[in-house]
Amino acid sequence: MVTAVDQPLLYDPRYMDFDQWASLMCEQYAAQQLSIPTPDTDWQEWGTGLLAIDLFTNQGFPSPYAFDNWQDWVSAVLNVMNGGG
Repeated sequence: MVTAVDQPLLYDPRYMDFDQWASLMCEQYAAQQLSIPTPDTDWQEWGTGLLAIDLFTNQGFPSPYAFDNWQDWVSAVLNVMNGGG
């Protein structure tokens, strides 16, 4: 079984817009069939779908609805993945 630690998030969101970052995640986790973002995609709804993937379910990732912008949420997810809890 592949865990999130085995396949870490490698994409720093600071120099991307949401569509770019989410598209990279769709590519990295293609087997999970994430929806490809469009300009109309709600980042929080999309993030909830990402966190529903088995790889992420038990990692204790924060809900995207706890954040006002997607970069802060992704930074928190990266922090958890890097052992920052």
